[in-house]
Amino acid sequence: MISFVKRCIPKYVLLYVFASVFSITKTYGQEQSTIIPDSLRYKTAEELVELIKKIYPEETGIYEKTLLDKRYSDVAIAEKYYSIGRFFYDKEAYAKSLKFLDQTIVITKTKKELQRLGKAYSLKGHVYLREGQDQQALDAYYAAIDIAITTGDIDREMITKSGLIIVLTRMNQLDKAHEISEHMIQNIHRTSFVNSKNHVRIYTTINDVYIAREMYDKVLYYADKGIEISKSIDFKVGLLDLYIKKGMVFYHQKDYTKSLDYLIKSEKILSTENIENKFFPRVNINYFMASCYYQQQKYNQAITYAHKSIDVLKESDKNKEPVIQLHLLVANCYRAKKEYEQALFWNDEYVRLNKYYQINKDKTVHKIYKKETRQLESQIDILQSEMIADSRTKYITNGILITICLLLVSMTGVYFRKQQKSKNKFVQLVEKIDQLEAKKMIKSSKVSTKELSIDDQKVSTILQKLEKLEAQEYFLKSDCNLRGMAKKVKSNATYLSKIISTYKMKNFNEYINDLRIEYVLKRLKEDKKFRSFSIKSIAMEIGYKSDNSFTKHFRAKTGINPSYYIKKLEKLATEYT
Repeated sequence: MISFVKRCIPKYVLLYVFASVFSITKTYGQEQSTIIPDSLRYKTAEELVELIKKIYPEETGIYEKTLLDKRYSDVAIAEKYYSIGRFFYDKEAYAKSLKFLDQTIVITKTKKELQRLGKAYSLKGHVYLREGQDQQALDAYYAAIDIAITTGDIDREMITKSGLIIVLTRMNQLDKAHEISEHMIQNIHRTSFVNSKNHVRIYTTINDVYIAREMYDKVLYYADKGIEISKSIDFKVGLLDLYIKKGMVFYHQKDYTKSLDYLIKSEKILSTENIENKFFPRVNINYFMASCYYQQQKYNQAITYAHKSIDVLKESDKNKEPVIQLHLLVANCYRAKKEYEQALFWNDEYVRLNKYYQINKDKTVHKIYKKETRQLESQIDILQSEMIADSRTKYITNGILITICLLLVSMTGVYFRKQQKSKNKFVQLVEKIDQLEAKKMIKSSKVSTKELSIDDQKVSTILQKLEKLEAQEYFLKSDCNLRGMAKKVKSNATYLSKIISTYKMKNFNEYINDLRIEYVLKRLKEDKKFRSFSIKSIAMEIGYKSDNSFTKHFRAKTGINPSYYIKKLEKLATEYT
């Protein structure tokens, strides 16, 4: 029976089965380690929700698991899931919030509870919005808006669109965002929340659009209306947001004194009131206060306010636009102070973070266009797919048969050509090493015509110290890096990098990799015991942290793999004994 299985079932299928069994066993073991005690198992959903709210921010995992295990498909449980999802949203625990909102969506979809489903999608969009995951926010918002229009829920439609226009504004879709904002203003009287907190929230979000379009008079008009309502109902969050908006407007109008007045007011509210979701208000306050001080040439104060946000960032916060802009602002402050190394450091941080942000931003823009045109495209796609379906099947079948035949013929030829090519490269390598052993290559001492702001004597001293470090094989250390080497030669990273680039004609990483590969080529040829090491051990011996990294650089330098080089050396050694 076993031999039959081996003959008839491919190895990868057996591996998949074994992996699946292992995974199931492992998962079962993990589940067993988090057994829910009876003291919690018999608590109601209401009791568990209250326990989570009471205990948080202490560890609530076991309570969350117990609550999620109550997966009855009834609306009451869905409401509890939504309630705790909203709680975690307010506490900025977004991963936990999404976990419960997803369960809410599953149940309300099954029960066709459209209003509750729309509410869950809307909040899910807000979660993704705060996380800076705009594409996911769009998916959730559009789902919520479709449901709101279907059910005629104008309140939910307005609340959801207030989040949608923020995403559109981020993505520079200002015409669309402005159109939605105007529609919201015209229809706010139809909602149930006139002169309420949600009324103020609408004003704060449409003001983001007006700021982006530089319609500052409108911003101030709606900010003042929102401030009036906020004061009448003692809505501190509304006051906070609208004071920040006015501070932003006066900053853009170059009235930095008035801008700082409103930003200081908002900072006071943030520090004295119990405000949920403090991240964005805090970052915006610090950014615009720092920007005001920068414009007033008070660079130290600007840096201080920027660091109030930067120093407390979580890794997940670094992909958010105001945070990225703070890094650029700090770089500009140091540049104005003529502290160029610090300026370069913060500029590099800005470039790194902005590159990642732009990738995600581009994806979101594509998503927006897709949403706006999908009704037209879907009809065209259906028509095109029907027209090409039959011909595609024929082409694929014939193509597969022809490709298989060609592959069988070409693979044999490629294999032998590759072997001959590798053999030629090996011979060239051995000859080159022999030449180096017989006569050391004369290193060029000609001074480059490229300009360096370093005197010739200092350059000469640094180059001599580099030669000494090469002789000491410093490049073999795993912690060998630009800053460390700069310390060794009593210079700084910027100058050393320029010197290596100018006189070694390569960047620092290429310089170190070349030294390591030249060393390992020579040592493998001369040291039989070293050839018996594994590739991983050889990699570690010469300073690489992984065998993959070593193999990649070895192949880039020589054109062959280290294993092939060792194999040929062994064969060569056998022929001479």
